Parts: sequence; C-alpha cells; structure tokens
Amino acid sequence: MHSQGPNYRAIVSSDWNECLAPTGPFDVIMFHHPELASDLMRIFQAYTGNRISLGKAVAQLRKLLPGLVSRQEMDQYLEASFKTYRGVTDLIRWCRENEVLFMINTTAFQGFCERAMAKGLIPEVPVVSAHPLIRYGERGEGRTRWMDLWETSDKALNTELVMKEVGLGPEKVLIMGDSGGDGPHFQWGASVGARLVGSMTKASLAGFCAERGVKIHTFFGPVYKEGEARDFDREMAVDFMDLVPVIEEIL
Repeated sequence: MHSQGPNYRAIVSSDWNECLAPTGPFDVIMFHHPELASDLMRIFQAYTGNRISLGKAVAQLRKLLPGLVSRQEMDQYLEASFKTYRGVTDLIRWCRENEVLFMINTTAFQGFCERAMAKGLIPEVPVVSAHPLIRYGERGEGRTRWMDLWETSDKALNTELVMKEVGLGPEKVLIMGDSGGDGPHFQWGASVGARLVGSMTKASLAGFCAERGVKIHTFFGPVYKEGEARDFDREMAVDFMDLVPVIEEIL
C-alpha cells in the first residue's frame, strides 16, 4: 500500500461481484466454457450460501476445468464483458482523493483484478484481497498490495490486518458485501464496531446476519427476499456516488 504513503482517514473494504459489479467471479470461465454454466452456478450458490467452504468450491471448480484461464483469455473476457455498477469507478477515485483506503476484498481471482487494473477498467486501489488460483504476477508499479484470500473468513482477517497497519480503529472501517459469503466479514465487523453496508443485499446475507444478531446499518440498492430473482434494471440504476455521505459519516 502500501501502508507507507497517505495518512488514511478511513477504510472501505468491499466485495466485488454482485456488490460493485453485476457479474460473478466465475463469469470469465463461463465465457470460455459455456457448457459449464450450470455447474459453475451451483458451486457459486453453494459457497455464497455458506453450504460449502470456498476451499471446497475451488476444489470442485478445478475438477471441472480443462485448464486455468490464461492472460489472453482473461483479456478477451474483459474486453467483451467487463461491467461495474454506475458510479463505482467514480467512488474509488473519490476515496483516493479523500484519503480513504479502498480495498477490494473478493473471492474473485487475483488475475481478474490484475488485468482489469492494467487495462484501466478499474482504478488502481491500495489493496486487493482476492483468490490466488488464477494470477499472472503482473503487479504494475507496486502501488497495490496483494493479499491471498483462500476462504471467505479471510476477508475479515485481511481487513483487520490492513486496519492495524494503517493505524485506524474499527469505527473508521466500512464493510460492504452482498451475499452470505460476506457473512463472516460482517460478523467480524459487528463484533468490533465497523460500519456495515449491504449492497444489492441477497437473502443469504440478510439471513446470516439475522441469525447471529448482526445489524446491517445501511442497505444500498435492491434488497432481495429468498427465491426472488435479481432485478438488473434496478441494480444498474443505482449510483454508487450516493454512498459518499455514508462514508463521510465515519470520517
């Protein structure tokens, strides 16, 4: 980051898929192997619903794949299909300009973030916590810190480590997620007093939190009930710059 540099005033630690972007972590694989779509969706729903661990999900994924996604294949996918929700890149830039450390904390692959930042699709961020199964070792000029995320519980461990390194208390941390896979992150955040934001909140996250007495402070975008289909039109109409006042509350 690295932790040398700006004196950060707050941290935003956010999931990526279906939270800042309408896409999923396995979409790049579906793009090149559409015949695997149903199996990939089953695995994704199982770990985001906390029915299996992320480690087990990745093991199942590896059995399905003929090989890992190459750099060229990742670039082809990004050029054809990369999307974020409205205002996401503006929000990341706002955070940089206002000394807020924006941390991507995702079960997506490091290689996705590497190539998306290299191609200018995502502004460079101080920290990326992501799964190392697919990575290309292209770390730009070293301004981004890369952290391995093997299990969903690592989101909390990595946020806590960054928080301590930059010398901020949990009251200066905002955690954002959408599904049950973010549940352990939210549970840790609630235990220390961080601010919790549900973005495009799925029933799996709301249920996880309700069962454990975890209060989500802000709901942003649609909030889905069990079995309710995603409303992409509503999701794409949300402007993430509307989160600025929520972040300013912890500054």
